[in-house]
Amino acid sequence: MTDLITVTDEGPIRTVRMNRPDKKNALTFAMYEAMAAAVEDAPKLPDLACLLLAGSATDFCAGNDIGNFMQTAAEDAGLRTPVMRFLHALARCELPVVAAVQGNAVGIGTTMLMHCDHVVASSEARLATPFVSLGILPEFGSTLIAPRLMGHARAFSLLVMGRPLTAAEAKEAGLVNTVVAPGAVEAEAVKAARAIAALPRESVLTAKRLMRGTREEIVARIDEESTIIRARLRSPEARAAFEAFMARKKS
Repeated sequence: MTDLITVTDEGPIRTVRMNRPDKKNALTFAMYEAMAAAVEDAPKLPDLACLLLAGSATDFCAGNDIGNFMQTAAEDAGLRTPVMRFLHALARCELPVVAAVQGNAVGIGTTMLMHCDHVVASSEARLATPFVSLGILPEFGSTLIAPRLMGHARAFSLLVMGRPLTAAEAKEAGLVNTVVAPGAVEAEAVKAARAIAALPRESVLTAKRLMRGTREEIVARIDEESTIIRARLRSPEARAAFEAFMARKKS
C-alpha cells in the first residue's frame, strides 16, 4: 500500500482518493496497485454499497506518471501488470462507482470516468485524452465505450483529435451527471453515494449488471488496446512524439 492513495470506509461508502497533489495525481505503479486492491476488495464486504473515486482539491488525475510510462516504453513492457490489474478491477467492479472530479482529468483520468455510474464535476473541470498525439492510442476500453456513450463524432473528437471537454460539454456528452461549483464537488458526490447506498443493495447490483451488460466484452477490448499500445510504443511515431514531449517539459 502507498500513502499516495488513501482508502476510507465510512458507513456503506468506500472513498478511494488519489493523494499526490504535487504531481496532479499522476498515477505511479504503486498507486495503481493500491487502487486495484481497494476496488477488488470492496464488493466482498457486505457493509459496503458504493465506491467513491476522488482526487485533490485542484486536480482529479493527470494520467500516468511520465517517469513510469517512459520506463515502460524503454523496457518494451506494454501496460504494466499494476496498470492492467486496476483496469480489470474497475471494469469488473460490481458496486456502483461515483466520481468526484475537481480540476483536470487527463488520459486515464478521463477514461476511468467511463466506468463510473455517477460523475460529479466541478464547473472548472477539464477532460482530455492526448493519447494519439503521443503516437499511441486510447485505453481502458474507451475505444468501445466512448462511441456507444457519446456517439462516434464526439468520441473521435475527444479520443483521436484530442480536443478537451469542459464540464458542461462532458455533461452534454453523457460523461458527467452533475456540474457544480468547485467547492461543492465532494459534498455533492458524497450525497449521491449516500443516496445510492440507501437503496436495496442487491437490487442495485443486479440493475447495474444488467445495464452494463457483459464485462468480458470490455475486458477483451482493454486487453486488445494494451497489446496494440505495446506495439505502438516501439513505433518511430511514438518515440518521436515522446521525445518532443519530454523536450517541451524540460524547456
